Amino acid sequence: MTDLKTLRQLIKLMVDNDLTELDLEEGSEKIRLTRRDGTPVVQAAPIAAPMAPPVAAAPAPTGAPPAPAAPEADDDADLDAIKSPMVGTCYLAPSPEADAFVNVGDRVSADTVVCLVEAMKVFNEIKAETSGTIEKVLVENGQAVEYDQPLYRVRPD
Repeated sequence: MTDLKTLRQLIKLMVDNDLTELDLEEGSEKIRLTRRDGTPVVQAAPIAAPMAPPVAAAPAPTGAPPAPAAPEADDDADLDAIKSPMVGTCYLAPSPEADAFVNVGDRVSADTVVCLVEAMKVFNEIKAETSGTIEKVLVENGQAVEYDQPLYRVRPD
Protein backbone atom coordinates (compact mmCIF):
# COMPACT_ATOMS: atom_id res chain seq x y z
CA MET A 1 0.00 0.00 0.00
CA THR A 2 1.23 3.48 -0.83
CA ASP A 3 2.28 5.45 2.21
CA LEU A 4 0.54 8.64 3.31
CA LYS A 5 3.62 10.80 2.61
CA THR A 6 3.65 9.73 -1.06
CA LEU A 7 -0.09 10.38 -1.40
CA ARG A 8 0.32 13.86 0.08
CA GLN A 9 3.16 14.60 -2.38
CA LEU A 10 1.02 13.45 -5.31
CA ILE A 11 -1.93 15.57 -4.14
CA LYS A 12 0.36 18.59 -3.73
CA LEU A 13 1.67 18.00 -7.29
CA MET A 14 -1.92 17.98 -8.56
CA VAL A 15 -2.91 21.14 -6.68
CA ASP A 16 0.29 23.05 -7.57
CA ASN A 17 -0.11 22.25 -11.27
CA ASP A 18 -3.91 22.48 -11.42
CA LEU A 19 -4.22 18.84 -12.56
CA THR A 20 -7.69 17.32 -12.33
CA GLU A 21 -6.72 13.67 -12.70
CA LEU A 22 -3.66 11.47 -12.17
CA ASP A 23 -3.38 7.69 -12.74
CA LEU A 24 -0.36 5.71 -11.53
CA GLU A 25 0.36 1.98 -11.71
CA GLU A 26 3.26 0.25 -10.02
CA GLY A 27 3.49 -3.49 -9.66
CA SER A 28 0.17 -4.76 -8.37
CA GLU A 29 -0.96 -1.36 -7.11
CA LYS A 30 -3.00 1.23 -8.99
CA ILE A 31 -3.69 4.74 -7.72
CA ARG A 32 -6.14 7.17 -9.28
CA LEU A 33 -6.32 10.74 -8.00
CA THR A 34 -9.22 12.91 -9.15
CA ARG A 35 -10.05 16.47 -8.11
CA ARG A 36 -13.68 17.52 -7.96
CA ASP A 37 -14.63 20.97 -6.72
CA GLY A 38 -10.97 21.53 -5.85
CA THR A 39 -10.87 18.57 -3.43
CA PRO A 40 -8.57 15.62 -4.19
CA VAL A 41 -10.17 12.16 -4.14
CA VAL A 42 -7.91 9.10 -3.81
CA GLN A 43 -8.76 5.62 -5.09
CA ALA A 44 -6.33 2.74 -4.66
CA ALA A 45 -6.90 -0.82 -5.84
CA PRO A 46 -4.77 -3.91 -6.48
CA ILE A 47 -4.31 -4.99 -10.09
CA ALA A 48 -4.85 -8.60 -11.14
CA ALA A 49 -2.03 -8.69 -13.71
CA PRO A 50 1.01 -6.48 -14.35
CA MET A 51 0.26 -3.62 -16.69
CA ALA A 52 2.29 -1.02 -18.59
CA PRO A 53 4.97 0.97 -16.72
CA PRO A 54 3.67 3.84 -14.59
CA VAL A 55 2.91 7.17 -16.21
CA ALA A 56 3.68 10.14 -14.02
CA ALA A 57 2.70 13.78 -14.20
CA ALA A 58 5.30 16.50 -14.53
CA PRO A 59 5.01 20.05 -13.26
CA ALA A 60 3.62 22.47 -15.79
CA PRO A 61 5.89 25.37 -16.77
CA THR A 62 5.24 28.56 -14.86
CA GLY A 63 3.43 31.37 -16.57
CA ALA A 64 0.39 31.06 -18.79
CA PRO A 65 -1.77 27.95 -18.53
CA PRO A 66 -1.39 25.41 -21.34
CA ALA A 67 -3.33 26.14 -24.48
CA PRO A 68 -6.23 23.78 -25.11
CA ALA A 69 -5.84 21.32 -27.94
CA ALA A 70 -7.10 22.76 -31.22
CA PRO A 71 -10.26 21.12 -32.52
CA GLU A 72 -9.66 18.80 -35.44
CA ALA A 73 -10.62 20.28 -38.78
CA ASP A 74 -12.31 18.31 -41.56
CA ASP A 75 -9.20 18.61 -43.74
CA ASP A 76 -7.27 16.64 -41.10
CA ALA A 77 -9.37 13.51 -41.66
CA ASP A 78 -6.78 12.01 -44.02
CA LEU A 79 -3.84 12.82 -41.69
CA ASP A 80 -2.41 10.58 -38.96
CA ALA A 81 -1.81 12.03 -35.51
CA ILE A 82 1.35 11.61 -33.46
CA LYS A 83 0.04 11.74 -29.88
CA SER A 84 1.69 12.20 -26.53
CA PRO A 85 1.96 8.89 -24.66
CA MET A 86 2.13 10.70 -21.30
CA VAL A 87 1.49 13.88 -19.36
CA GLY A 88 4.46 16.23 -19.27
CA THR A 89 6.25 19.12 -20.91
CA CYS A 90 6.88 18.85 -24.65
CA TYR A 91 10.19 19.99 -26.13
CA LEU A 92 10.45 20.23 -29.91
CA ALA A 93 14.29 20.40 -29.93
CA PRO A 94 16.99 18.50 -28.03
CA SER A 95 18.28 21.73 -26.46
CA PRO A 96 17.33 25.43 -26.52
CA GLU A 97 20.08 26.22 -29.05
CA ALA A 98 19.38 23.26 -31.37
CA ASP A 99 17.07 23.05 -34.36
CA ALA A 100 13.71 21.29 -33.96
CA PHE A 101 13.66 17.50 -34.31
CA VAL A 102 11.18 17.86 -37.21
CA ASN A 103 9.51 20.70 -39.10
CA VAL A 104 6.54 20.96 -41.44
CA GLY A 105 7.46 19.25 -44.72
CA ASP A 106 9.97 16.83 -43.14
CA ARG A 107 9.60 13.12 -43.92
CA VAL A 108 9.48 10.80 -40.91
CA SER A 109 9.59 7.05 -40.43
CA ALA A 110 8.29 5.02 -37.51
CA ASP A 111 11.64 5.32 -35.67
CA THR A 112 12.10 9.08 -36.17
CA VAL A 113 12.31 11.01 -32.88
CA VAL A 114 9.92 13.95 -33.22
CA CYS A 115 10.14 15.53 -29.74
CA LEU A 116 10.85 14.95 -26.06
CA VAL A 117 8.28 14.84 -23.26
CA GLU A 118 9.65 15.52 -19.79
CA ALA A 119 7.86 13.76 -16.96
CA MET A 120 9.24 13.70 -13.41
CA LYS A 121 12.64 15.04 -14.55
CA VAL A 122 12.96 12.23 -17.12
CA PHE A 123 13.16 13.15 -20.81
CA ASN A 124 11.31 10.60 -22.95
CA GLU A 125 11.95 10.43 -26.71
CA ILE A 126 8.71 10.41 -28.66
CA LYS A 127 8.92 8.55 -31.96
CA ALA A 128 6.63 9.09 -34.94
CA GLU A 129 5.40 5.45 -34.99
CA THR A 130 4.14 6.19 -38.52
CA SER A 131 5.75 7.18 -41.77
CA GLY A 132 4.91 10.14 -43.94
CA THR A 133 5.33 13.91 -44.13
CA ILE A 134 4.82 16.32 -41.22
CA GLU A 135 1.87 18.55 -42.18
CA LYS A 136 1.20 20.38 -38.90
CA VAL A 137 2.93 21.02 -35.58
CA LEU A 138 0.15 21.30 -32.98
CA VAL A 139 2.17 22.25 -29.88
CA GLU A 140 4.72 24.87 -28.93
CA ASN A 141 8.13 24.25 -27.41
CA GLY A 142 7.85 24.01 -23.62
CA GLN A 143 4.08 23.49 -23.68
CA ALA A 144 2.43 21.21 -21.13
CA VAL A 145 0.76 18.26 -22.83
CA GLU A 146 -1.81 15.72 -21.72
CA TYR A 147 -1.95 11.99 -22.32
CA ASP A 148 -3.12 11.19 -25.88
CA GLN A 149 -2.95 14.87 -26.95
CA PRO A 150 -2.11 15.23 -30.66
CA LEU A 151 1.37 16.75 -31.16
CA TYR A 152 1.77 16.53 -34.94
CA ARG A 153 -0.31 15.72 -38.02
CA VAL A 154 1.36 13.48 -40.61
CA ARG A 155 0.30 12.78 -44.18
CA PRO A 156 0.90 9.02 -44.49
CA ASP A 157 2.93 7.56 -47.38
